[in-house]
Amino acid sequence: MAAARTSRSSKDRPSYRCTECGWTTTKWLGRCPECQAWGTVEEYGTPAVRTTAAGRVTSAAVPIGQVDGRQATARGTGVPELDRVLGGGLVPGAVVLLAGEPGVGKSTLLLDVAAKAASAEHRTLYVTGEESASQVRLRADRIGALSEHLYLAAETDLSAVLGHLDAVKPSLLIMDSVQTVASPEIDGAPGGMAQVREVAGALIRASKERGMSTLLVGHVTKDGAIAGPRLLEHLVDVVLHFEGDRHARLRLVRGVKNRYGATDEVGCFELHDEGITGLADPSGLFLTRRAEPVPGTCLTVTLEGRRPLVAEVQALTVDSQIPSPRRTTSGLETSRVSMMLAVLEQRGRISALGKRDIYSATVGGVKLSEPAADLAVALALASAASDTPLPKNLVAIGEVGLAGEVRRVTGVQRRLAEAHRLGFTHALVPGDPGKVPPGMRVLEVADMADALRVLPRSRRGQGGGSGRAEERDGARPEDAPLQAARRQ
Repeated sequence: MAAARTSRSSKDRPSYRCTECGWTTTKWLGRCPECQAWGTVEEYGTPAVRTTAAGRVTSAAVPIGQVDGRQATARGTGVPELDRVLGGGLVPGAVVLLAGEPGVGKSTLLLDVAAKAASAEHRTLYVTGEESASQVRLRADRIGALSEHLYLAAETDLSAVLGHLDAVKPSLLIMDSVQTVASPEIDGAPGGMAQVREVAGALIRASKERGMSTLLVGHVTKDGAIAGPRLLEHLVDVVLHFEGDRHARLRLVRGVKNRYGATDEVGCFELHDEGITGLADPSGLFLTRRAEPVPGTCLTVTLEGRRPLVAEVQALTVDSQIPSPRRTTSGLETSRVSMMLAVLEQRGRISALGKRDIYSATVGGVKLSEPAADLAVALALASAASDTPLPKNLVAIGEVGLAGEVRRVTGVQRRLAEAHRLGFTHALVPGDPGKVPPGMRVLEVADMADALRVLPRSRRGQGGGSGRAEERDGARPEDAPLQAARRQ
């Protein structure tokens, strides 16, 4: 108790400081012993007690049922795939942050949105800080994004941008990008934390006051995170990530934060020479149409958000010329491919994979990271090892464990419905798949030994299959779907 009283008294003790030289002490002195000045030692550091008095309210509080929700009705952008991710469109006063790697197509997409959303009642202002107005005009001519109600300005000064808002009075503002605009009242170069915070705060206040929707383009770091202060993501209403391989046509817009809708939606786009277009049915980009099946290929159905997509997994095995065989992947996680190789060698008794170079990839630039593609990866590797094609109209869905078991995954019914819509007639799935689409034959597999029965018996023996797996390949009633698929 004595120690507590001592620390409390020393904490509450006032301090004194010389206004001339800054020397401090714990007691008052008439003359500063440091600079020898008289009457300059004054008390400081005593916290002033401040209270905030109640002020006049701007609007009275009302029951939530009496609040008019029509003011927050979303308006379509003219791009259905973007509206899907936004939850129906842009809400008046909403601020959306779109981030992505350089060259992925952010400016092309937003310029297309700016032209399609512009009308006589709803003007659009496109402010570019990275390009000149003539450069943006050339892109607009190339992609056909011209509208008499679309206004273009090249500015990097925040005050000038606010001046354009007063002159144009737009319903939609597109800022490309927020890191290139600076405020003259804040010290620091454009793109710094203080500048980004001030610019974003000013544009957000303008959006809320005017009921204007705002789209901000944000840069990303080397790790793929949004550059700038983390506060920026908390201030905006919607955060979108624009993803895609620069060497592929597919682009994905994924919602990370959305105050007006769900964050499990994904928009699919195709980037080409004439611009960017939405893909209502993107599964065609991930498939290779062949007259006859090829060894080392297997189809699966992945979920991007709530959207099922049919994707193709390819594998190739060749004799290795070096002591350490190569393991090369594209579009697949290297760790999961290595796990499937270990499961096939230990549980599937396919020993030919250990000393061969193995290449695995996806078609169309799609990235498969969810565990539901494990079964397709394993079957593609087994098919490549035995040089035996899988049935033509077969899809494989399921997660494979280290014990060789095939586990259940989410959304099996939606995956099967998408496969059936595209004309696939047979599927390998985990147990208890639920309602099966009419006309589709589904085989439930419990482990890799059951799944490997889809390969012909003779070729499976060449791939290193065990005697136990051979015995399980006998003609049984449940093998009828597989035998029918082989004949097709």
